[in-house]
Amino acid sequence: MKLIAIGDNVVDCYLDQGLYYPGGNAVNVAVNGKRSGAEEVGYIGVFATDDKAQHLKAVLTKEGIRYHRSRVVEGKSGQPRVNLTEEGDRVFVFSPKDTVQHLVKIRLVEGDYDYIKSFDVCHTSCYSWLEDELPTLSKQIDVSFDFSENRDPEYLQKVCPHISIGFFSGADLRDEEIENLLATLDGYNLKVVGITRGSKPAIFAHNGKLYKQEILKTEVVDTMGAGDSFIAAFLTSFYNHNSMEDSLYAAAQSASTTCTFYGGFGYPNKLE
Repeated sequence: MKLIAIGDNVVDCYLDQGLYYPGGNAVNVAVNGKRSGAEEVGYIGVFATDDKAQHLKAVLTKEGIRYHRSRVVEGKSGQPRVNLTEEGDRVFVFSPKDTVQHLVKIRLVEGDYDYIKSFDVCHTSCYSWLEDELPTLSKQIDVSFDFSENRDPEYLQKVCPHISIGFFSGADLRDEEIENLLATLDGYNLKVVGITRGSKPAIFAHNGKLYKQEILKTEVVDTMGAGDSFIAAFLTSFYNHNSMEDSLYAAAQSASTTCTFYGGFGYPNKLE
């Protein structure tokens, strides 16, 4: 299968380590899709002109991901600051404003669409400011969308008619709330709906059937990017026409592996 990701790129600044790691939902999905066996992976985003953007581009090149349709804008990269809790979880402390990712939205043009149509599925998210492009984008390709914890009815109404697969973070949801969310989403006729729930089993819906995937035991070093690697591996397996059970297990394996090292997919650099 061929996967393209469009949207955010950042460097996650680990204050306790004095290091930064490349990341962002779209970049994490792109890299982990390639590592999960996608035949070809592309990425379209907005790069800054600082050393952190150069590191991001060098990493994508090393991982075999093309980004030639990306934009370059004078300014600084998104660089959220994160710290380690006593429980070992990464938490965001703050994110500097006026980065290129805050200032500029991607407007897809004909050349972009000609390129995008060569892929099987396109992934983006609520962090990528691509909502206004979805009506046209969805006519070219299946769209996978990560809502994170954004479950506002108005937002669902804006996005869901134009996507094929929706991913949600639902660790805070009670069973009744999950049932209500699934019932709401059923009205949009998505191919797949996935709700990850932290340490609890993920719940997915496909063709009127519910699936659960347990979290796999692993030596947790850092949870950063685990959800994105889950998405990437699921998409790769699902669009390679594997069963839901096999695709969810592959996703859980990928997320488990990501928890064993620092950063979304490695490549630390010194934080000045």
